[in-house]
Amino acid sequence: MRKNILITGASSGFGLLIANELHSKGYNVIGTSRNPEKMQSLVPFKIIALDLDSDQSISTLPERIFKEIPQLDILINNAGFLVSGIAEETPIELGRQQLETNFWGTIKVTNAVLPYLRKQKFGKIITVGSIIGLVSFPNAGYYAASKHALEGYFKALRYELDGFNISVAMVEPAAFKTSILDNSSSPINKIEDYNTLRSNIEKFTKNLVEKAEDPAMVAAKVLKVVETDKPKFRNAVGKGTSILINLQHFAYGVLEKNVLKQLNK
Repeated sequence: MRKNILITGASSGFGLLIANELHSKGYNVIGTSRNPEKMQSLVPFKIIALDLDSDQSISTLPERIFKEIPQLDILINNAGFLVSGIAEETPIELGRQQLETNFWGTIKVTNAVLPYLRKQKFGKIITVGSIIGLVSFPNAGYYAASKHALEGYFKALRYELDGFNISVAMVEPAAFKTSILDNSSSPINKIEDYNTLRSNIEKFTKNLVEKAEDPAMVAAKVLKVVETDKPKFRNAVGKGTSILINLQHFAYGVLEKNVLKQLNK
């Protein structure tokens, strides 16, 4: 029997690539979108409505899922957005929304399906995080906070669900060519003291985007995790990720010094 996979945020970016890749490999994919009616005719898999900022939308998700499938084998948490900007310039409400969507929205979706996964005593939860959830960078403080929070939460959940034969894994992409920057939210009011730093960050980011890799690599990494019986918790993907993780654990000060040197020229 084909495995049934639910992917949140499957209408664009990594989510759409992952959904198409898994569908092409024969999996029964159900994707979610805030506006499924706009996407359904454009994709080969089923799309249902889900808004991570709506408790009502999340609470009714299991009922709507199980109208489509008899069981859920894999949940892939992917939906979210980016708040970019200098931390002090970013309104607290915008920062709070970043955490509400990326962290709490993801947790609520996970909690909505967990009773079903526990009852069937098998399943897999894969969450698309970010390398920024391991090593923070300037101009993405709230985004990094949301991704760091996901790392900590799912690391604990991995142990708690082991007895139910439910695997928990993170996939942490580096810089890839996606629309995340185009769809990001940024503060309007700028603080003059940060003008030089902001300009350097913009140059740094532009260079990073120009050298970014093909996001198909992320879909391939997720497919590998899907097809691994007992995947490891951390699954970084992209240029320089292994170096960044090693620096985080053994020489974070070196990375910090190099980044600050580039930004403060």
